[in-house]
Amino acid sequence: MDALTERSFAVLPADPRTAKWAEAAREAARKVTADPEMQAKWLRHDRTWFVGVDALPTGPDGEIGKVPLHGSWEGIVPTIHPLHPAQLSVVYRGYPGRDAGESDAAHRFRARRDAAHLDGLLAEGPDKRRHLREPHAYILGIALTQARACPLVVWEGSHEIIRDAFMTAFAGLPPAMWADIDVTEVYKDARAEVFEMCHRTEVPLEPGQAVLVHRLAIHGVAPWQAGQTIPDEGRMMAYFRPCFPDPRDWLRAS
Repeated sequence: MDALTERSFAVLPADPRTAKWAEAAREAARKVTADPEMQAKWLRHDRTWFVGVDALPTGPDGEIGKVPLHGSWEGIVPTIHPLHPAQLSVVYRGYPGRDAGESDAAHRFRARRDAAHLDGLLAEGPDKRRHLREPHAYILGIALTQARACPLVVWEGSHEIIRDAFMTAFAGLPPAMWADIDVTEVYKDARAEVFEMCHRTEVPLEPGQAVLVHRLAIHGVAPWQAGQTIPDEGRMMAYFRPCFPDPRDWLRAS
C-alpha cells in the first residue's frame, strides 16, 4: 500500500497461483486474438495494438479455464463482485503504427507521450468530450507473456494531482451529477501538470507477475524500440478495473 499511495503503482510479490492463472489466460488469449471477428473489432494502430476491452472470457470471480483468480493483491484492494471480463491488451512489434485518418497530433502523442491517460474518463461525441463514466476502484494488471518490450508506463505521484483537480471540479456537486460534468479541460490541465511535475517510470513485468496501478494514476504504454523482442503472439496483459458503486469512493484519500 505504501508503494501504491506514494508511487501510484506497486509491482506485487510473485505468487504461484497468479502464474497458474496467467498460463490459463494466455491459452485463452491466443484463441481470442486469432479470431477474425475479434481482430476486426479490436486491432488498432496499423494492427500493432489489440485493445481487447472485456475480451478475455473470465467469470464473475475472475476465473478462467477453471483456474481461480488469486494473488498478492487480495486484502489490499476492495472486493467487488461480479468482476467484468478482463481486458486483453496485446502489443505487437512496431507499436504504435498509424491508422488511416489518425491525426499527426494524435499519433505523436501516442508515440512521444505513451498515450498517457486516466482510466474511466470516456471521450464522447464528435468533439471527444470527457466524462467520468467509470469510477474504478483499482487497476490490476497481470502479465501473460514477458512485458519488457512496450511496458506499462506510470507517472509517479500523479494520482495526487488528479485527485486535487477533480476534488475542485466536483466540489459542491452531488455524486449523481458527476458523470454529467464535462471535465475535458480539467483533465487536460491536470495531465499537463503531471507531465511537468511527475517522474515517468516504465514497469516491465515477467509472465505471471502482477501490478496494481492507482485508480487515479496517469499511465500508458511505451512505444516499441528497435532491438526489443516481442513474442510472435504479442506482449499480452490482462487488466481488471471494477467500479465503485458510489463515485465518492473514487476520490477518497487512499
